[in-house]
Amino acid sequence: MSEHPHIIVGGGIIGLSIGWELLRNGAERVEIYEAGEAVRSGATWVAAGMLAPRAEANFEEVGIYHAGVASLNAYPDFLAHLGEDADNVPRLDTCGSLMIATNVDDKRELDRQFEFRKRIGCPAERLDGSAAREREPLLGPRVTSALWLDGDAQINNRTLALALKQAFVKCGGILHEHTRVQSVIRNGESVTGIQVGDEVIPAASVIIATGADVQIGGIDPLPVRPVKGQMIGLRAEPFAMLKQPILATKAYLVPKDDTRLLIGTSAEEVGFDKRVTAGPILNILHRAWEMVPAIYELEIEEIITGFRPTPRDHKPIVGRGTANNLYYATGHYRHGILHAPLAARLISQLILSDRWDRSYDEFLPSRFFTKAVEVAA
Repeated sequence: MSEHPHIIVGGGIIGLSIGWELLRNGAERVEIYEAGEAVRSGATWVAAGMLAPRAEANFEEVGIYHAGVASLNAYPDFLAHLGEDADNVPRLDTCGSLMIATNVDDKRELDRQFEFRKRIGCPAERLDGSAAREREPLLGPRVTSALWLDGDAQINNRTLALALKQAFVKCGGILHEHTRVQSVIRNGESVTGIQVGDEVIPAASVIIATGADVQIGGIDPLPVRPVKGQMIGLRAEPFAMLKQPILATKAYLVPKDDTRLLIGTSAEEVGFDKRVTAGPILNILHRAWEMVPAIYELEIEEIITGFRPTPRDHKPIVGRGTANNLYYATGHYRHGILHAPLAARLISQLILSDRWDRSYDEFLPSRFFTKAVEVAA
C-alpha cells in the first residue's frame, strides 16, 4: 500500500463526496486541494439543489436520466451515513416536480416532453391548468397545463456541502484551501504527484474533480467549458411558500428550507464573465412572475452567478484517464448535486478495488482520448 495520499483536485460537492467516500471505505490518506474556498467558491454554492432527473430529462440525455435516477435512489443511504460523521445533515425533500406551460408554445413543448418521457419509461402525469393549481395554489392564471413528476426531490445543497466538508475532515481528510494545483506530475503510465507552486507533492492517485476551471498541466485535455448561470435568491414570505420546484421553459422556482426562494437561471456562453447583467435577470424575473405572481412582493436577498462545467456532449466525465492512477469526476453540467452519491461510489470503487460499473461506460473519459487505460469490469 502506498504511503502517499490520494489527492483530489477540487473542493466542491463532487470532490468532497469522493474524499469522504474513500475515507469511509478504508483509504488511509486523502487530501483535497481547492483553489478557492471549499464549497463556496464554485458551482456547488450557487446551485438550486434540485434532485430532479425526471423533470430535467432531455431528449439526447437518456443515459444521464438513468444515472440521475440511480443517484437519487442512493441519496437516503448517502445521507444516513453522512449523519454519522456530520452534525447538520439536510433533509431529503421528496416533494416531486411540476413542469408548467403558460402559453401555446410552452404547451406544445410540454406535449413533446410528455411523449418523450413515455418512450423512456419515465412516469409523468398530465394536468390541466385547474388541476395544476390544485397541486400548487400559487400558480398564476397564465398556467394552462402541467406535468407532475412524482419521484423527484430536492435538497439544501449548501447545507449538504458544508456537512460533507465537516465529515471529510472528521474522518481524517486534509483540506488545502486557497491552494491552486499547477500540474499533475506523470512518469510513463503513472501519476506520481502534483505541483503546487514550487513544491512537488507525491500522490498514490490523483482525482480531477474541478468544476469548469480545468486548466491544470499534465492532465488529458478535456473539452469542458463554463456555461454561466445567473440566479436570484428571494426571501420567501408565508404567503409565497411553494410546495415543490416549478419548472418552465428557461426558468424555474425552487423553495428552500432556509426561507430562500430561488429563481433561475440563464445559460450564457460568455466564458468566465462573473458580472450580473440586466438582460438575463429581467428575463428570469418576468418568466417567474408569469408562473407565480406572488413573487412580485418578495425581497431580493442575493443575485449570484456560477459556471456549470459543461463537456462537449453534456455528459459527465467519470472514470480513469490515460494513466493508471489518474481519475476524473468532472463535467457534471447541471447535475452535480444530483450525481454526487453516484460519482463518489464509482470513483471510490475504481480506486480501492479496481471495479467499474459498465452501466456508466458512456461517461468514461476515454471517449475524448485516443489512448486510455482499460477499466476492470
